Amino acid sequence: MEGLLTPVSTSYKRAEEDPGDALVEVPKQVAPSQATTPTEALEVLRNEPEYATLVSTLSYLDNNEEGFDLTSPSPLAAQIVHTLVSDVVPNYWSILYEPRKVKSSEGAARRPKSPAELELLLSCLRSVTGLNAVLLQLKQQVQEAKASKKEIGGRNVEEILAILLQLLQALLQGTKTASKFWTQICKACDTAPKQKAVWNELLNAFGGGKILGISAEAEDVINDLSKTFQERHWIADGKQYGLWLSQNISSWAKSLNPKSDNGWSNCESIVKELLISLVLGDVKYQVHFEKLLGSLSNIEQRNVLYAILKLLSTEYLSAVVTTEDNPTWYQSDASVVSAVAGSIALFIAKSETRKGHLVSWLTSSSGAGAGEGIAIRRAALAAISASISDVESVLDKSLQQFGDKLYIKHTPTLQQEVHAQVLLLAAGYVHRTAPLRLTMMMRSGSHLSVVSNRLATSSARARFLGMAVGEALSSLVDKGDKRMEFKVDDMATAEAKWFRSLVNVMDTIGPIQLLNPGSSARGSEPAKPRAHKSASQPMQRPTGSKIIAIEEIEDSEEEEQDSDDDGLVPYAKPDSDVEDSDEDATLVTRNKPTAPVYIRDLITYLRDTDNYDRQKLALSTAAPLIRRKANFGTEVSSHAEELAGLLVGLQDKYEIENFQDLRIQGMIAILIALPLKMGRWFSKTFFDGDYSLSQRASVLTTLGIGARELGGFDAEDEALSTSKPLPTSSSFPTKTLPPSMHKLYVNDPPQSSSPKIPKGPPSPLDSLSTQLSNTMIAPMAASLADKLTGPSILKIRTFSSRMAVEKKRKKPIANSLAKVVADGFFFPLTGRFFIYLKAYGSSSGSNVIFQPYLLSLYIKTLSLLLHASGPNTLSLLQMTSEFWDLLLSLRTQSIGDIMIMEALLFGFMTILELNEDKRRLVEAHGRQMLETQEWVEGVFGRMGSGGSEEDERVRMLSAGVLVRIREVVDRYQALLMGDLASF
Repeated sequence: MEGLLTPVSTSYKRAEEDPGDALVEVPKQVAPSQATTPTEALEVLRNEPEYATLVSTLSYLDNNEEGFDLTSPSPLAAQIVHTLVSDVVPNYWSILYEPRKVKSSEGAARRPKSPAELELLLSCLRSVTGLNAVLLQLKQQVQEAKASKKEIGGRNVEEILAILLQLLQALLQGTKTASKFWTQICKACDTAPKQKAVWNELLNAFGGGKILGISAEAEDVINDLSKTFQERHWIADGKQYGLWLSQNISSWAKSLNPKSDNGWSNCESIVKELLISLVLGDVKYQVHFEKLLGSLSNIEQRNVLYAILKLLSTEYLSAVVTTEDNPTWYQSDASVVSAVAGSIALFIAKSETRKGHLVSWLTSSSGAGAGEGIAIRRAALAAISASISDVESVLDKSLQQFGDKLYIKHTPTLQQEVHAQVLLLAAGYVHRTAPLRLTMMMRSGSHLSVVSNRLATSSARARFLGMAVGEALSSLVDKGDKRMEFKVDDMATAEAKWFRSLVNVMDTIGPIQLLNPGSSARGSEPAKPRAHKSASQPMQRPTGSKIIAIEEIEDSEEEEQDSDDDGLVPYAKPDSDVEDSDEDATLVTRNKPTAPVYIRDLITYLRDTDNYDRQKLALSTAAPLIRRKANFGTEVSSHAEELAGLLVGLQDKYEIENFQDLRIQGMIAILIALPLKMGRWFSKTFFDGDYSLSQRASVLTTLGIGARELGGFDAEDEALSTSKPLPTSSSFPTKTLPPSMHKLYVNDPPQSSSPKIPKGPPSPLDSLSTQLSNTMIAPMAASLADKLTGPSILKIRTFSSRMAVEKKRKKPIANSLAKVVADGFFFPLTGRFFIYLKAYGSSSGSNVIFQPYLLSLYIKTLSLLLHASGPNTLSLLQMTSEFWDLLLSLRTQSIGDIMIMEALLFGFMTILELNEDKRRLVEAHGRQMLETQEWVEGVFGRMGSGGSEEDERVRMLSAGVLVRIREVVDRYQALLMGDLASF
């Protein structure tokens, strides 16, 4: 047997060697004890850290080191938050929190053992991501608890549910929770759209019932699983949760900065959420809403009413006013108006105080929803139509106000149109309910003064409203040949027929459930655009070509063969391509977009903000494409507002050359295509839109430059465009750096050190105002210089030939602006200004319109609109009246700000130059002229000679205004004696 085994080798081992263990243990991967990166912090939290390690890790995450913000939405932040909620909190909650016995029937409450460590944990979870993680974990545990009931020996989740409820309660505890969340959102999100998106998600959890519903369900599961009485949580109690929410809203509103437009716009969304959840939601909550309103003071109830009316008009009703010649125009949105009327009726139900506030809103000089569509006024009158006394009160107050001389002279036209609508709507309700009462009211002095005072005014628009109201009321109470009829052309227009049809409008109170999201009533078609005489037609602009016919020609096989043998030799393919000159093939763009040929393609390009080529191509082709398509089908008219909104809000993400000029040219093209409709839209956007100062300034530039083009001044304004190619030196390379980089390598000449001059090139409106003011002052300077040179009899006068005179004479130009300037441009701007002023005050901190540069640009825009409309505009007197009152009301704003002072002086100069009939100007505005003279004399006296360039310019303008005023005063002293005696 020994021979069967043959040794291969033999080895000897020394006895002193220790073999050691046969099995060697591989060391386990140990998590770092101190986190230095967010990834390491995640590993620490996942590996059951010690309490000291946990505190240090939470401190690291809370300090936002290395630029990592746990409250900012990101994949890594979501993993860390999920680990904190699912792993850390269940293990360490007993250390952070302990029960505290209280003498109350609500059970035991808890207090923190270590407030600093607990606040550190809550700070890491105080975000939308953290709140959603807690709610999601609660929901999962509730589902597991329900499933465990069906299993024998299922897992006990009672303790985990209690911990999560305590965590959620601690996370939301206090009256400053909403303010803390808003602060975290502002820090985590750098742009307003991101902040709004995250805030809406948080608001959905706060006001949508998500927190309350999940908490109440979890508390019910805990009580069902436990055999003893458990802790009561205020987040699961509707009453206490509602009190917490209201206190947070109030505290947050008080802490907001008045200059934070984004914060206030998001604060208003809370009111919207409460309205939707309490009023438009379940019927059983409407009683709670009525009880909540009853606990407020009268002033607070009025403010809530006005806020709800504004919200209903903005969210559910169309802002477009239709004036088409159709007696059933109001039936298109009757269901939505009835639903809104039902919500308003619910608000004023069982309260004479709130009903009185609604009557005051309809008849006050600054109310009735000026600037909004007529639908909100229809809904408000329908809400009080059940009480004939209230409707009669609205009609009586409207008649007295509508015929007052001071009201006619000084109230903006936009407000007068709104009150005319209220008056006629109320008259229709009174006629259907008590026709004899309406007849008696028409025989009173109030009605007679309405027509007579308005016919005596110099404003064409005021006369039109008086005639329309007179004919409409007469059609209700008079018969046969006794009806009042003004046989003038204005009363035969579609707008006049629309005003007369208002007395036949009858709306009812409908179910408010139609306003719920997803309801079919909300999808009603909006009203058609407003038609005003012939001004609704788009401006006829010359186009580049005209398509006669399109014919498709098919090539035959014989023709193809002939084409191959025609003797033409094709060019050889090039060896290289200029575009392939780059060494890196990834820098060559093969799929370059083509220029858009349809408006919908242009909209698609503008929306694609992540594509540089599309953005640049869209901007360069926007203006010519819109002008070419203006009279070709309905492409522009159907997408005008959407296209304008994209252009106004477009950001210069890629620093495109001449970006601002190309964007404004596109906006001007839309304005020229639909002047009446888009003039109102741009005016509304300037005041109501959530835009920056530069974007609002671009809207004003669009209105000013576009109006001058409609007025025939486009040839003079071509020099203001910077989109033309700039001349380049032959010694410089053909490809230059972008402007932002070019400025770093070019030595610019030293600039003036004046702090008043804004950086960058002057605005086109500033350039136009300077040019026009110089044009106005030049004749006065020449006349004064001529007087100083001696008597006229000693001067030699040269005569030119008739042909030379005719050659120098300017040819008359067609002024298309005069037809639409009042209703489409001027009155919307002035009317909304006074409404905005009453809503936000005159402080530049709370009212963005009163920012000095924007306010001066706004005044110059109105001056340019007045100048471009021409001296023969029918609405010149009314435009002059509103503009003069506006300028005088802004005198205090010019104190200490030379930009506003210069704009005011330019406005006064424009008024005096454009009104050629000085006698009529003195008769209508004598007192304003004397006030202007006194103020301008003070300005001229304060501006001494030898000052800066701006001071000299203001001094020159003030001198020009004084010369014009004194010329008028010296000539018409007799007419001014009455005003001088009382001034």
